[in-house]
Amino acid sequence: MAPDLGILIVTAASIGLVHTLTGPDHYLPFVVIGRSRRWSLPRILSVTAICGVGHVLGSVVLGLVGITLGVAVHRLEMIEGVRGDLASWFLISFGLVYAVWGLRRARRRRPHRHEHDHGDGVRHTHAHTHFHDHAHVHGGKNTRELTPWVLFVIFVLGPCEPLIPLLMVPAARTSTRGLILVTLVFAVTTIATMLAMVFLAERGVRLLPLQRFERYAHALAGTVILMSGLSIRFLGL
Repeated sequence: MAPDLGILIVTAASIGLVHTLTGPDHYLPFVVIGRSRRWSLPRILSVTAICGVGHVLGSVVLGLVGITLGVAVHRLEMIEGVRGDLASWFLISFGLVYAVWGLRRARRRRPHRHEHDHGDGVRHTHAHTHFHDHAHVHGGKNTRELTPWVLFVIFVLGPCEPLIPLLMVPAARTSTRGLILVTLVFAVTTIATMLAMVFLAERGVRLLPLQRFERYAHALAGTVILMSGLSIRFLGL
């Protein structure tokens, strides 16, 4: 293996790790959505893996097309920048809509009491909500199944900013084999780090006493996703 290629492979692993760890959008949305939707850990991890593949594959395809056609690096970076803006605004919009929907859902689930008089003079009260009476209208299967696809589209649009200019283009100058190796190392490191962070965060959240906030789970999930999108758009995370 050429020394330059070895350096690029190490760099690819390092950038994939740091790029994922410093981007809360790579793991927080899956944890909060999984928690609010009561997904099992295997399902959370499978959705994370699929979105991670889409996230990396979008930039890989763009990079390969650009390298094959001889497109200048700055033009590829410009396209990646547009993709990044779209992804951040989609994440912000999704988080905002989901938070508002979650607040409305929490309001419907607010318990209230009714008093009942019986013929023998006994009076009793009971607390209940009206949410479950209408769950088939407002929170049906279509809504639950749509959420993973929304996340997938957002992640496909989201670029891996360092991949093309810092890794793929230099690797392509060494050899096709080098390009494949560097891309694979970056992809595997990125997806593995996403899965590890989601696993650790999900295990950690389970230890928190959040039962009293359970009816606000969707609203909190939407807020976290909204903040993730805002951090990407305005803080460059």
